[in-house]
This record gives sequence, structure tokens and C-alpha cells, in this order.
Amino acid sequence: MAAQRLGDEVIDIMNCIRKGKCFLLSGGAGSGKTYSLVQVLKQLSLDYPTARFACITYTNSAAVEIRNRAKIKNLIVSTIHDFLWDTISPFQNEMKQTLIELINDPESSIKNPVSNEVYTNEFTDGIQYKEYVRLADGCISHDEVIALANRMYSKYTMLCDFLIDSFQFIFVDEYQDTSPLVIEILLDYISKRKKKNLLGFFGDSMQSIYEDGVGDIESYVTNKDVIKIEKEQNRRNPSKIICIANRIRTDGLVQKPSDDISAPNMTDGVVNIGSAKFLYSKELDLKRVKASPWCKSWDFADSEKTKELRLTHNLIAVEAGFTKLMEIYDADPIVKFKRDFKLESEKQGFEINPDDTFEAVVNSMDWPYKSGERKGRQRRDVLLEDELSKRLFEHVGNWPYQKVQRIYLDKDNLIDDKIVVDGITIREPKRDRLIQHLFKIQEIISLYKNNRYNELIQKISFQIMKNADRRTLKDAIEKIDGLVNDTTSIGDVIDYADSAGLCKIDDRLLGFIEENEYLYWRAKDVPFSEFQRLYLYLEGYTPFSTQHKTKGREFDNVLVILHNGEWSNYNFEYLFDGSIFSLLSSARKNSYPSILTRTKKLFYVCCTRAKNNLIVFYPDPTQNVLLGAEALFGKENCISLD
Repeated sequence: MAAQRLGDEVIDIMNCIRKGKCFLLSGGAGSGKTYSLVQVLKQLSLDYPTARFACITYTNSAAVEIRNRAKIKNLIVSTIHDFLWDTISPFQNEMKQTLIELINDPESSIKNPVSNEVYTNEFTDGIQYKEYVRLADGCISHDEVIALANRMYSKYTMLCDFLIDSFQFIFVDEYQDTSPLVIEILLDYISKRKKKNLLGFFGDSMQSIYEDGVGDIESYVTNKDVIKIEKEQNRRNPSKIICIANRIRTDGLVQKPSDDISAPNMTDGVVNIGSAKFLYSKELDLKRVKASPWCKSWDFADSEKTKELRLTHNLIAVEAGFTKLMEIYDADPIVKFKRDFKLESEKQGFEINPDDTFEAVVNSMDWPYKSGERKGRQRRDVLLEDELSKRLFEHVGNWPYQKVQRIYLDKDNLIDDKIVVDGITIREPKRDRLIQHLFKIQEIISLYKNNRYNELIQKISFQIMKNADRRTLKDAIEKIDGLVNDTTSIGDVIDYADSAGLCKIDDRLLGFIEENEYLYWRAKDVPFSEFQRLYLYLEGYTPFSTQHKTKGREFDNVLVILHNGEWSNYNFEYLFDGSIFSLLSSARKNSYPSILTRTKKLFYVCCTRAKNNLIVFYPDPTQNVLLGAEALFGKENCISLD
């Protein structure tokens, strides 16, 4: 590959490498960071033909994509979890010792399965990396691999030297969403050794919209451990959206249209203009928005070309068909009742024996109305007047009061938000163990139906030793798929998948069910077909999406609904109204900077999904919000629907 054919940023990277410097390639949305990564790999294979390279990605599909595009010798491309496991798995004795240490460490994310006792285990069959966790059998999963690897690299310098000797170059794609524990391994433990290898990071801190990721590595850049290189070109967005995106960025990077006339956002050597409108009205009327002249021609049924982005899932659940699950996680009557009861009892100073039954405690307390006073029993009957509420109260009425108070339901545990990089879905571990388990079952069905057998074998607990095992597997999956209809329950599917060896009920699910008996009791009777509709929504097969999970995707037309719902982590009013800070309470002023930064990053990701047309809809804006919108979009592009 001739030097003049390389992009400017790749030439800068190669100069860093020749000086023995680690680097960070920072590029905005649509800049082609993966393309640059492939160019670097190809050039390095020419300059250092005997070197060994490692590239860390998030999914097996992404690893295959990079490997196929690079096509060079001595290159290992794998997921972060697989990469770390491959480096620590040869050291079984050290793994066993460290895993026991972590299990008994109260600060560790790996929980001790034996309460109030020191955990011991010889792990006679060794430590194994599985899709499930069974500590008694030495089986660990994704989360445990990262924690275990971090502790081992911090303890054993020989492990650091082993990795340095194994790979002269290690590159991390989409670094900003990588666990801080992984960054710590690379930039604290390994890079401090006398032996050296070279590290490269590719990503964009402006797109770090998840709290679990490292976000940025600016501290290493400041200390000159890592040299920052910026990629300014934008190959995706039209000029109007590039201008808006540049005004939102907070890190000083200013993107410009690509100088490549074959770039997707170019026509006849000129960047596309595109459109970007800010619509508003008094009411949150989405039918009116979609019928407006600016998007009535969009095909909202085509999820590949058009996306409707919302911050919360509540507006989506009815249309996407998973209302029962959403109601369990987000509108459970007992959760609301016990919360209100606790607040009232604390207000009255009412003494509660936590071992008494929930019903006995509720019936013993006077609960005042504004118009007078009635006994708690009467108050209970008024609050729980519908049949569902009564049935739920009867179920928990004989439970100890303290057990009912421990019931916890949160819709964020039902639906996690996702990173998607170059069309590859990257899942954040925000779903609870039940939903994660159901996802595994549905993925097994989907992989089989799509003939993706290699990935299927990695997912299942079923052992394939001979052809007869393949036939048994085929029959089992086809049976479970055939079982699913509008009456087959979630509980039935879980039990069958376990008995057939497709997806074992592991320690984490058993522990979750024990701790969340009420949730499982409610969810197990929901038809599995409703979960399948949730799965289709989460996987992007509907026109609906939350604003988080489109990161890395691109669509011809994008409609962004700026409605906070009840999510306090973001505030779109902060985004447009700079004067609001002076009106906030002291507590809200303290949280203002982090909420504003988080909201800007989310809005940046939303706007830069559009390849042609962007519409942002804001219900009931204040005058200051409109002024802010005019500054960002231009007065002529801010349009009232009223």
C-alpha cells in the first residue's frame, strides 16, 4: 500500500507508531473510523511483516467483519471477553486463587453464593467460560471474565509480560464504551512494564452515552501516554446536519464534509444539503407530526430507511405489542401501594413489626383522607379496587411486611439500551437476569432459523458429539419454536429449554428468582410470544427505537421525539435553554453539568443518524427553548404545528 493512498489520519498514526507512541484516533459520527482501523492494519502488515496484531471488538460478527476487510496474516480479532479469556485461561491455578479471592471480597462484583460464610472451592474441573454462571462447577460468564482478568493482571506481572510478548500491537475499537477495567489493564498494568507493545484506540468520546463505559481516556492523553489524532471528515451526513452536529459537540472537534467524491453523502462531487427541521406544538400528538408536510412522505413501516427515536419505551410498548411486560415492570399496583403506605406510616410515626403479615400491618394503621379519616382497610379497598390489584394483594397479603417492602420493579431492567457499531448490536448488561435468560432462548431460536449454526453451538448448553446429537438438537429447537403461541407462557418455555439442554437455568437465574419471587410469579404467566415482540423491537425490526440504541446506525429519515418522560438522567430543556441554570435549586445545580453533558451526547448521536432528513419534535416548548432551537437550527427551520 503506497503512502499517498493512505488517509491523512492514517499517516499520522503510522508516524506515531514509528516513534513508539500509543495513539487515540478520535472521529465524529460517520467519519469512517473502522475504515481507518483496517487501513492501519494493512499498512502495519507491510511495515512489520513478522509482528502479531490483536484487535478487540464487541461481538463475533464485528470481529468477522474486520478480519474479512483486513485479510492480513498474524491478526487476531475477537471480542473483549474472548480476548481476555484467551490470555488468562492457560493460568488455571492463578485463576482459581483469584476467583476465590474475588468471591470473598465484599467489594467485588462477583457475589458470594454462600451468605455470611467464607467461600471455598477446589474447582477440580478448572475454571470454564460459559454463557451462564455456576460457581460451584467453576463456570463463569461475561461479567466475571472482565473482573477476573483485571484482578489477575493487577496481581501477576508475568501475565502482563506474556501478553506483551504475544502481541506487538493491540487495537481497541469503540474504546469509549469499553469497561474501565479493560482500559486499566491496557494503560495501567501493561503499559507500565519495561517490555513494551503499542496500543491504539479508535472511537469518539462524544458518543459515550452509557455510564458503564470509560467515556474518554483524556487523562492518558494529558499525561502524554497516548497521542490524540483527530479525523475531521464526515462521510455520512448532509451539510445541514454536519453544521448542527458541530454546534453540539463539546470537545472542539469540527467535522467537515468528506473530500472523497465517492462518499455516501456526496453527489457529483458536492456534499448533499439535506434538511433539518425543529417542529413543535402544545400537545404531544405524533400522528399530527407524521401527517405534517415535512414527513408525511416517509415510510415509517420501513425500519431500514426510517426511524422514530424516543427517549423512553412507554410510548412504544403499545404499538410494538409488549404492554403486559411493560405494565409489570413499570405500573405494578403493589409497588405503588407499598411505597405510598410506607411514606404514610413514616409520616405518622406508625410502628411496624416487620415480621407481621403485610395485610395485618396495612389493616392496623389509620390512613387519613383529606375529607376525613377512615381505617387502613377501607383505604386499601379504595386503592385496590380493580380485580388485578385485588388478586395481587391477596397473593402477598400473608407475606411478612419486610418481604413485600423488598419487592423491586424497574422498567430499565426490562429493556436495556444498546450500542450499535457499524450495524452490529452491542448490548449493555442492564436487563435483569430473567430477561437476559429469555433473550438467550430467543437468540437460540433465531440463530437456528437463520442457519447460523456456528454461533448457535456457542450459545447452547447442549453438547454436540455425534450426528445423532445434531438431530436431537434440531428436534428440540423445532419443538420449542412450535410450542410458542399466544397461550404458551414464559415459565413453560424456560422449563422446556432447560430440560432439553438448550438453555440451562443457571445460578444467576435461580438466585434472581429467589430474590424476586413476586416478579417471577407475575412474569412467568405472560405469553412468550409477547416477549418475542419485545425481542423484535429491541433488535431493531420495528420502526420504533429509543434514542440510545441507534448509536452507530444510519437511516435516510430520522424523527427525534424530545420528551423526557420521567427519566431524570436527561433534560432536553437544559439543552436549549442556557438561562435555566439560575432558576434551579442548589441540588439540581449540582447535577446540572452531568445531565447537560449526557443530554448533549445523546442528542448528538440522534441527529447524526440521519443521512438525508432530520426532524426534531419538541412538545410544549418554553420561549427560551424556542430561542435556543432557533440558534441551533436557524429561525426559518423552527416550525409550529399549531
